[in-house]
Amino acid sequence: MARKQLHPPIEPHDSGRLAVDELHELYWEVSGNPEGTPVVFLHGGPGAGAIPAHRRFFDPAHYRIVVFDQRGAGRSTPVGELRDNTTAHLVDDMERIRAMLNIERWLLFGGSWGSTLALAYAETHPDRALGLVLRGIFLGSAAEISWFLYGIRHVFPEAWEALTGILDEDERGDILAAYHRRLSSRDPAVLLPAARAWSRYEGACSTFLPSPETIAAFGEDSMAVGLARIEAHYFVNRVFVEPGALLAGVERIRHLPGVIVQGRYDMVCPIVTADALHRAWPEAEYVVVPDSGHSAMDPGICAALVGATERFKTRDGR
Repeated sequence: MARKQLHPPIEPHDSGRLAVDELHELYWEVSGNPEGTPVVFLHGGPGAGAIPAHRRFFDPAHYRIVVFDQRGAGRSTPVGELRDNTTAHLVDDMERIRAMLNIERWLLFGGSWGSTLALAYAETHPDRALGLVLRGIFLGSAAEISWFLYGIRHVFPEAWEALTGILDEDERGDILAAYHRRLSSRDPAVLLPAARAWSRYEGACSTFLPSPETIAAFGEDSMAVGLARIEAHYFVNRVFVEPGALLAGVERIRHLPGVIVQGRYDMVCPIVTADALHRAWPEAEYVVVPDSGHSAMDPGICAALVGATERFKTRDGR
């Protein structure tokens, strides 16, 4: 059976910038059917930003597709800003965007960090969610962060050596603290090498098969600075969520339809976390893709996500 591919490229019919406080200004856009079922795309990282391809997971004839760059990410400004940048701030920003666009309820679509934010938002505002499509589940636990910084070396030793190669030998026992110091710097000579190394490491470990294009995109300076600075900031602060809170909070959303898509060989967010989420939320559809890693653009993951948004078209009454 042929795998579903991304929908054809589209352009936004509305876009703008939203000042959410005196410091942060968010980029937002809307594409697809202006009268369609609202869906919001939540990018990963945190700090990675959204790209045009992210509009293409949704049928533009059916969905009103909302995409935005989270604080400090992508086209939002200031890029890489850490002040007033927490999970609670991002949840509040989503509510501001929803209200601005006069949306009553929307479908939440997020992968990796986007799955974290989707859960945090839905558990805070369950009455505003139509359902959730989640991919590459990340719940922000100490074990998940430790795996990312240390465990992956057992599968991607070359990438891990590149990550730690810029550190002094005595810093390798606490990679996060060492990188956080560098990434918090405003000196480009300190910040940029660390940002590129961190971001390329994530890119190298994200795809099922090697993808030089992905690594190159992750190593581009504006992408690297936003992703690495904000990711380290959130990791140091355990994503600003109490341990176990997101999993416990699933009780508040079990009545909502959900799809969990997970690559069997996801090395960035290993399947054990998706399995735990499914056990807490057995009503959700659980799709394990046998030949995929972490990236939403791995063919099997991409097909499963497009399939999920197609199935949701029959659930919203339109």
